[in-house]
Amino acid sequence: METTQKPAILLYTEQTPNPESLKFVSNRILYKGIAEFKDAESCKGWSILAEALFGLEYVKSVYISNNFVTITKKAEFDWHEIMIPAKEFIRNFIIEHVEEDLVHAGYEAHRQAVEKDQNSASYSEADQDTVTRIKEIIDHYVKPAVEMDGGNIEFKSFQDGVVTVYMQGSCSGCPSSTVTLKAGIEGLMKRMLPSVKEVVAEAQ
Repeated sequence: METTQKPAILLYTEQTPNPESLKFVSNRILYKGIAEFKDAESCKGWSILAEALFGLEYVKSVYISNNFVTITKKAEFDWHEIMIPAKEFIRNFIIEHVEEDLVHAGYEAHRQAVEKDQNSASYSEADQDTVTRIKEIIDHYVKPAVEMDGGNIEFKSFQDGVVTVYMQGSCSGCPSSTVTLKAGIEGLMKRMLPSVKEVVAEAQ
């Protein structure tokens, strides 16, 4: 009689520019999309993994995308004490729920609906072409680098030459993200789009 063997789940950690955040990378796709949860209430009914992680006393926020989950810890805890337990917890959870969706399939539609509502008056019709180009620059040049650091960046608005973006995951509240925003993203935008005067980040 054959027995079904559970797939081998490998998990390793990567540092992020944010000392409060750590990226846990798996050899399995966890969620084909972007799911950020700032608190336990926001993930109820949407992610069994996030709900489980918020049950740990040191978890402040959870970001799940593709094959990784980024945990931002509470300031009073140190990674050297909680990194290994967190890694084992995530690995065991993935193994136990390998046949289940770790993030609800309907979450992406929910996220997009929320963002559309937030961005309903984010730019004027006259700026449509510029906004399209801004989004292309973010998607092609900025997002891949930000994702490597365990985070995400999303366009929010364009008004009077100022591009406003959301920083998510490890990039949200990160001390070095302001430097990256000004020295990297803003410089890139200005070079490629002279109409851009400034890039600023806003908490979501």
